[in-house]
Amino acid sequence: MTISYAGGCACGAIRFETGQRPIFQNHCQCLDCQKRSGTDHSSYLTFPRRSDMRITGQASEWRVTADSGHDKLHAFCPNCGTPVYLTFTAMPDLIAVHASALDDPGQFNPQALTYSMRGHAWGVIDPSVQRFERMAG
Repeated sequence: MTISYAGGCACGAIRFETGQRPIFQNHCQCLDCQKRSGTDHSSYLTFPRRSDMRITGQASEWRVTADSGHDKLHAFCPNCGTPVYLTFTAMPDLIAVHASALDDPGQFNPQALTYSMRGHAWGVIDPSVQRFERMAG
């Protein structure tokens, strides 16, 4: 059975699709994710080979230095502003897509909550999801 993960931005200008399976699925409560999402976390599916992710449309990017000291490149639609994916300078083969950008967000199955130390009492995450104070090792 072939599984496809596809999605894109709200206006449809950017689309992505891959037949890969994600190697990590997580919620992240770092301050960067909170500010970008407008809530207490963002949710991601990380795939092992950026080269196997088909992306159409032209995303805008902005660079953020993570707690690790390495840069992350956040890609978003310049038309509607939807965050779509991010890449990592220290791990250039990886690509993470926002769970909310999937055509079928039900494909997201979180394995971990990272940066739980930065969460808020009003942000409710499934208590059965494994928690890490920082990025999981």
